[in-house]
Amino acid sequence: MKLEGIFPPITTPFDRDGKLYRAKLRHNIEKWNRTRLAGYVVCGSTGESVYLSHEEKIALWEMAAEYAAPDKLLLAGTGMESVQETVELTNRAAAIGYKAAMVRTPHYYKNLLNNTEAQLLYFQAVADQAKIPLMIYNWPQATGVDIAAEAVARLSEHPNIIAIKESSGNLEKVMTMLRGVKQGFQVLVGSAPTLYPSLAVGASGAVLAFANAAPYATITIWEAVRTRDYPAALDWQNRIGRAAHLVTAKYGIPGLKYAMDLNGYYGGPPRLPLKPASPEARREVEEAFRDLRG
Repeated sequence: MKLEGIFPPITTPFDRDGKLYRAKLRHNIEKWNRTRLAGYVVCGSTGESVYLSHEEKIALWEMAAEYAAPDKLLLAGTGMESVQETVELTNRAAAIGYKAAMVRTPHYYKNLLNNTEAQLLYFQAVADQAKIPLMIYNWPQATGVDIAAEAVARLSEHPNIIAIKESSGNLEKVMTMLRGVKQGFQVLVGSAPTLYPSLAVGASGAVLAFANAAPYATITIWEAVRTRDYPAALDWQNRIGRAAHLVTAKYGIPGLKYAMDLNGYYGGPPRLPLKPASPEARREVEEAFRDLRG
C-alpha cells in the first residue's frame, strides 16, 4: 500500500452542545474531496481522539467513510494504551473499510514504556493481530515518549507495519530512519514547518493538521517537490511557516479550528476542557492566513 501525498488528520466537528456534528463533517469532507489530498486520517490527535468515546470514534469512521470520495485513502487513528484495546479498535475500523491504522506510541507509564524493547513488544503484538496494516505515530512533544530510529528500523521488518508518521520535526531523525528502514517502508512526517525539507530528503508524504485549513498550500509543496520544482516548494514553505506554527505549536486545535472557519470549512468549538481561540489568537491567525485563503 502506497501512502504518498498529503493526508489531513481531520478535525472532529462539534455543535454548541459538544455533540458530533454530522452535517458539518459532511460539509468539510465534501470540500476536501474536491482537492488533491491523498486521503484522510479519522480520529487522530487533531481530531481530539483522546476526548472521544469508542462509540463516537466508530460513528466518525462510519460517517467519514460514507462521505469520502472513492479515490481518498482512509486511515483510522486507533492507538490506545493497551494492546487489547488498540487491536479491538483497529479491527473495528477494518470492518468499516479503513485501509490502515495510525497507532500512537503508548505513553501513560512512561518509565516503563520509553524504551525500545517495550515499544517493539507493543507494536509487534498489535500488528500480529490487526486485520489492516499499521502506521506508527510518534509525537514526543505530546506523549513524552520518543521512539528511536533504530526501533523503527526493526519494526519495519514486520510485514504488517508499513509506515511511520514522525511528528517530532527532527529532520536529522527523518534522514536516519530513511537510511535504516526496510525497503518499501514509508516515512511520513507530521510537521508542516519542515514539510519541504522532509519531502526533499525522501519522506513519502505527510499527515498535517495544517492541511485541514489550507490543503492547497500543502498539496502545492508536495507536487512541487515531486516535479523537482524546488524553488516553488521553498517559496510555499516560507509562505506557510508562520501560519503553520500558530495553528500547531502555539494555539493548537482551537487556533486550527478558527483558521478552518476563516477558510470556508467548519472548525467550530473544541471539546472541553479545550477552549475556543482567544481574541488575540484570532487576530494573529487572521493575519497569518490572509494570503492563504481558498
